[in-house]
Amino acid sequence: MPRVTLVGFDPEKVDFSDPALPPGMNAEKISAGIMLALKQMKDRGWEGDFCPISPDETAGQTVERHLASADYACVVIGAGVRLPPKGLSLFEAVVNAVHRAAPAATIAFNTRPDDSADAAARWLPPA
Repeated sequence: MPRVTLVGFDPEKVDFSDPALPPGMNAEKISAGIMLALKQMKDRGWEGDFCPISPDETAGQTVERHLASADYACVVIGAGVRLPPKGLSLFEAVVNAVHRAAPAATIAFNTRPDDSADAAARWLPPA
């Protein structure tokens, strides 16, 4: 059974005042989207989990530790990690951590938490 992880900011640690984020986004919406994504992954026959990261220098290490815990077929990196321009170096750290810790995994990108299963499906065969 393919295993997929969604890497994204811990919803309680997101700076919602950042104008790069969609208007009206909040921790509750992100959490609901993550739960929906994990359900959709399960419905597709995949094992799915969430790797919450902090928007700081610990993100890369957190990702590496998480990826060392299982063999992942796909890593979905959330839009909140890759979109805000001020977070470019953090995004690079996350991508490089995935590359080091799970070199065989495909990497996918979502546009919002609830389309994470669709992002993984672009790279994984049906279960």
